Amino acid sequence: MTLYVHPDNPFWRLRPDGAEIVPVRKDADLIACLPGTGALVFAHTKLGEPLATELARRHRLVGFAHLPLHQRQPDWLQQCALVVTVSQYCIGLLKGAGVERLYPEPLYGAADLARGDAQAAVKAASPYIWDRRKARDRLLGSMQPLFGLAREAEYAKRPGLTLGIVSLIVPIKQFPLLFSHLAPVLARHAVNVEIFGAGGYAQVRDLKKAIAPIAAKVRFWGYQENVAAVYPGIDYLLTGLPEKEALGLNVLEAQLCGTPVLAPRGGPFVETVLDGATGFLYRDPREDGAADFTRLLDSIRNKPKLDPRGASAHLERFAYPAFAARVRRLLEAIPQA
Repeated sequence: MTLYVHPDNPFWRLRPDGAEIVPVRKDADLIACLPGTGALVFAHTKLGEPLATELARRHRLVGFAHLPLHQRQPDWLQQCALVVTVSQYCIGLLKGAGVERLYPEPLYGAADLARGDAQAAVKAASPYIWDRRKARDRLLGSMQPLFGLAREAEYAKRPGLTLGIVSLIVPIKQFPLLFSHLAPVLARHAVNVEIFGAGGYAQVRDLKKAIAPIAAKVRFWGYQENVAAVYPGIDYLLTGLPEKEALGLNVLEAQLCGTPVLAPRGGPFVETVLDGATGFLYRDPREDGAADFTRLLDSIRNKPKLDPRGASAHLERFAYPAFAARVRRLLEAIPQA
């Protein structure tokens, strides 16, 4: 296996054993690195249509749609011999966009529970991810110690119901929009909100503006590698809004760690959350002014917390053996694509 990766992309340092990594900066370099014809090419990033057309002409091109086609066109995916995605929700959007060569089974994913020590302390970090290409971010990054950290250096759960965000603060999650509807409800309840994640300056700024009515109840802890220690310290994981979300690995992680999930009923959450057993689904607050979320909040405050680990059949769908079996079926299907 050979991985062709842009040299500025650090993710693939977690490469499979035995895989060779080849840095590729330009489309022409990728074409030159591959065999002339007949290779099996998996594309994990959006390709320009000229490159996709050339790869499809020479090779068997399999495209991974890692994000839902929400208000977007399939473009390069139409060139692929097969298109793979991660949830039934995304499959439906691809079908609706006219993608014909679509693999019918979602790959879903597998939660990585080996990330950290459940007994270790969770310490505050910056909630910002600085883009060092921007002068503003370089300046603000140098001033980072002056703002943005939780008041406490080490996390300890506060008395009362605790909702937690464990996620990057990025546009697809739509946290500012979510809290513009939920913050007035949370302001009327004895609920704490803990945010374990980081994002760009504008995203964090907009989120802080949305949570202004409950600012005293909210703490930012920055991005945390040690999610095994984070999830047991919250009562419920709070997701973002659903339509731009492809799957939500944090939803899988939380459930497998014993932390139930609160999610709007929509997108992939109807597949990853077993309502009433591994968490609760509520009506999208944009549809009912957060009335259903209010009802749900009143309900969970007066009953024992769910333990998602009791729903073993549901969680086994997202364990590594099931994921490996899905990948095996995909590889067997590709020659017929």
